[in-house]
Amino acid sequence: MRRPACIGLVPVILLVGGHVARADGPPPVPQPSPAPLVPARVLADLDITTLPEPRRVGARQMVARDVAGRLREAGRRESEAWRALGSRAEWEAYAAARVGRMRTALNVPDDVRERKAPTLTVTRTVTGDGWFADATAYESRPGLVVTANLYRPAAPPPSMPGILISHSHHAPRTEGELRDMGVGWARAGCVVLIPDHLGHGERRAHPFASTDSFPKSFRVARQDYYFRYNTSLQLYAAGETLMGWMAHDLSRGVDVLLAHKGVDPARIALLGAVAGGGDPAAVAAALDPRITAVAPFNFGGPQPETRYPLPADAESSFDYTGGGSWESTRNLYRSATDGFLPWVIVGSVAPRTLVYGHEFDWDQERDPVWRRLVTIWGWYGAPDRLGWARGRGSVKGKAPESTHCTNIGPEHRRRVAAWLKRSANISEPVEGGPRPAVDDLRVNAAAAGVPMPPLHEVIARVAEDRQRAAASRLADLAPTQRRDAARKVWAAVLGDVEPPKAAIPDEVLESAAGGPPWARHRILRTERDVVVPVTLLSPGGFDGRRPAVVMFARAGKQKLLAARSAEVARMLDAGWDVCLADLRGFGETAVGTSRGRTGEATAISASHLMLGDPLVAAQLRDLRCVLRHLRACDFVDPGRIALWGDSLTPASPAGVTAAVPLDADQPAPAEPAAALVALLGGLFEDVAAVHARGGLAAYRDLLRSPFVHVPHDGVVPGVIAAGDVPALLAAVAPTPVLSTGTVDAWNRPAGPPERPEPDAVAWLIDRVRRR
Repeated sequence: MRRPACIGLVPVILLVGGHVARADGPPPVPQPSPAPLVPARVLADLDITTLPEPRRVGARQMVARDVAGRLREAGRRESEAWRALGSRAEWEAYAAARVGRMRTALNVPDDVRERKAPTLTVTRTVTGDGWFADATAYESRPGLVVTANLYRPAAPPPSMPGILISHSHHAPRTEGELRDMGVGWARAGCVVLIPDHLGHGERRAHPFASTDSFPKSFRVARQDYYFRYNTSLQLYAAGETLMGWMAHDLSRGVDVLLAHKGVDPARIALLGAVAGGGDPAAVAAALDPRITAVAPFNFGGPQPETRYPLPADAESSFDYTGGGSWESTRNLYRSATDGFLPWVIVGSVAPRTLVYGHEFDWDQERDPVWRRLVTIWGWYGAPDRLGWARGRGSVKGKAPESTHCTNIGPEHRRRVAAWLKRSANISEPVEGGPRPAVDDLRVNAAAAGVPMPPLHEVIARVAEDRQRAAASRLADLAPTQRRDAARKVWAAVLGDVEPPKAAIPDEVLESAAGGPPWARHRILRTERDVVVPVTLLSPGGFDGRRPAVVMFARAGKQKLLAARSAEVARMLDAGWDVCLADLRGFGETAVGTSRGRTGEATAISASHLMLGDPLVAAQLRDLRCVLRHLRACDFVDPGRIALWGDSLTPASPAGVTAAVPLDADQPAPAEPAAALVALLGGLFEDVAAVHARGGLAAYRDLLRSPFVHVPHDGVVPGVIAAGDVPALLAAVAPTPVLSTGTVDAWNRPAGPPERPEPDAVAWLIDRVRRR
């Protein structure tokens, strides 16, 4: 693996086994010690559950309730702002601000007037009855090749509409309904471009193209869709977004259409298919004013899963914000906090033509989003440019009563075509006739000599450029200046990192019945609806001013104490207090049981990103509240507090099979969040020392293959662009840092695993003694 660009900034010594220590000396080797005050076996069996029995079930839903409440509040805030609007001018100011914030959040360049049309490479042309279809490739951004089919009339008229189609996540550009649309509109005198979306079809980001690709059973046709998850995490780490790249690809498709001789720039339509095609179509249309008509299916309002009829109070009760899931194109980064909710995105295309599409039946009368759209187009005096398309039945029904389709079915496109003809002067397609064969539409870029590097390599180049830029900004700074600069960089990446200005009253609990007197419990309320269960251990007595260590792990303080009982016993014996804390989402407030793509933890982490508040940032705020609490305790020396962020997940063996379809059993994921929070705690707080165990050696490692075995909440958007872990280690200086047990993106040891870990306890005691 290529060495991270900014590693030269880090004043560290790399030791065996993926361990890192500062240059003021390696961790001491383990030394024999007398029997501790509290034997490790006693600690390993000690019950340190903090929350009383009646509160334990609710605690498991705490993080979900908190983020859901914040999303609802965002929706209410935008609805109140909407109700305050009364004119076209007010709407335009409202929408422009939010679309501008969307462009920034998704990092979509605003260069449509400056950029040149991409060069097309046509690898073959298919001839049909009144049409041609070109298999073509073009570059969307440096190194990123788009495979597409361009359908055109056999006898082109002097002026032609251009139609761009955004396919669904079900199937790539060669699916039957897409071929029908390409042929039908080309026969009607239109130029139609149907590109493969990022990671789909001939742009797939994985090797699982047939049942022979993997020895166990998996859903071959769903892998393009599922691997959006990995690609999204990789783009987040690089400081980009999946939706941003997909929308930019579509905008580049507009460049291709406009470069075609005879295409009328006043008649550019974008059709967004059901099941994930409408999302990028709506975003692209909002960001690219050259798109004069858009038909985004299943985006902006009620979804196929919505139960009809809608309630009478739908205007106030409808969920305008939505919630997080692994599909990042459905829950856009910062959409809730920055106000670019789906209905705003759709409404922002006014007064251009909009066909508000629904795959199945639709409660038009009660749909509150439709009512808002009618009002918006009414402000422009353009109600004739607002149309709709609907199917029949429901997502749970069967065909033909329910109009299921793969992209845009015959019934749906008849309605879309009628509206486009009426309001955008685009001819209806001439249906019928044979479809071109799938094999004839393939680009086969490699055979045609078109370089098409793997997607993760393209993302890696973007990430490396940003990491290099971050390194250069910090290279010439003194350590204290570097720390201040790094705080600003990381605050920009994380969002809100500051704990509440005033401490919220905590709950102080006595030891549990039958528990030892040297174990005290706290329930720290760090935010309005968030608590952090804490256990304090002090066999030497809760008096005097003693050094302390705050220990935390995603698995929770109970399991952490059991796993590290020997280490805790040694620290207690050395006269330290030990504070074990369950930051939100850890231990007693853990979210669900699955750490995979479709688990509840992923959905909640994605919801946090809609708020621009990565879960790691919220956990950092919790940690800072814990530190504030400890500094106020009369038995803790506030100048001698250390941090210990740990992963209890065993590293996978070096030969682990990481190349696995995403609906098959996955290897155990790495759990780097606690280590990252510990390092960030060392950056933003004045602590005596930091031990980060089990974190990633570098997030850049996520980009060396299509396979990412790191949970969603372990990836912070922009982490590589901020300088990555090596630069963070450097920025924590002069605070001593020990990083041990580091792993890669496949949860394998980042260094030779045969050497034992350094003695973290001896290292901590030594560094704090020197302070």
